[in-house]
Amino acid sequence: MNDTITWPTKSRELHNHHFDSTIWNDLHFRDDDIVIATYAKSGTTWMQQIVAQMLFGGDPSLPVAEMSPWLDLRVPPKAEKLPAVESQTHRRILKTHLPVDALVFSPRAKYLYIARDGRDVVWSMYNHHVNANAAWYAALNDTPGRMGPPIEPPPNDIRQYWRHWLDQDGHPFWPFWDNVRSWWAQRELPNVLFVHFSALKRDMPSEMRNIARFLDIPIDESRWHDIVAYCSFDWMKQHAAQSVPLGGAFWDGGAEVFIHKGVNGRWRDTLTPEDSAEYEVRCERELGDDCARWLASGAL
Repeated sequence: MNDTITWPTKSRELHNHHFDSTIWNDLHFRDDDIVIATYAKSGTTWMQQIVAQMLFGGDPSLPVAEMSPWLDLRVPPKAEKLPAVESQTHRRILKTHLPVDALVFSPRAKYLYIARDGRDVVWSMYNHHVNANAAWYAALNDTPGRMGPPIEPPPNDIRQYWRHWLDQDGHPFWPFWDNVRSWWAQRELPNVLFVHFSALKRDMPSEMRNIARFLDIPIDESRWHDIVAYCSFDWMKQHAAQSVPLGGAFWDGGAEVFIHKGVNGRWRDTLTPEDSAEYEVRCERELGDDCARWLASGAL
């Protein structure tokens, strides 16, 4: 790695009903670690599946959710989570929803940042939230160590949910603009690759090959057809328990509800042109023209 590069440094901790960012402080990085970073509901589970299937040459039995832990999720606590991560003998695939300045950043690891239009994020997040069951709320709200207010059930009206998310910057989860902006600033680092949800939808095999090159994963061409098949939305929906945390136990309807539709643009049936224009103006103001354009379309 180039010694002249200014690497990101951690400057704060984030805690809420989901986060304990201090877990990263005690992680012992390995040279070949892979970190998948997203805001949430931006294609995280899809990217975990893609990386794992390419890394292991196409294996339909891979327990991807277990293999690729969300490190900054505060449950289970770090005293339990970190030893499990340290005991992994395969190339590690770690997941984070933190902005860069709340993350310990390693020059040795490879980082994949995947993002999605904020309107699509909210529609996916609402499905995630409205189907969460009592066990989900108990784990996030009642487990010792929570800081700040509890997470509450969503309103019945998705447009009201949208207004709360936009007006309160990511409510009731965590700030959106800060996450995208902080990662955008790192897009030219040699160990960071940006991937857009829409690009994966347009041409998943090409995007997968680009990701494999970045991660130095050799592809067994005799297995390529199966690797791609195991990363398709339909296959993941049918085998959701393998890629969804705890096999989907936290959601009414199980893992299949977590992997919902995998499509963009559902907000067009609900948001008015004025609503969308308001979001787009806010996006440009928060992120700048180039980042806003990328977030909307995937065009760098």
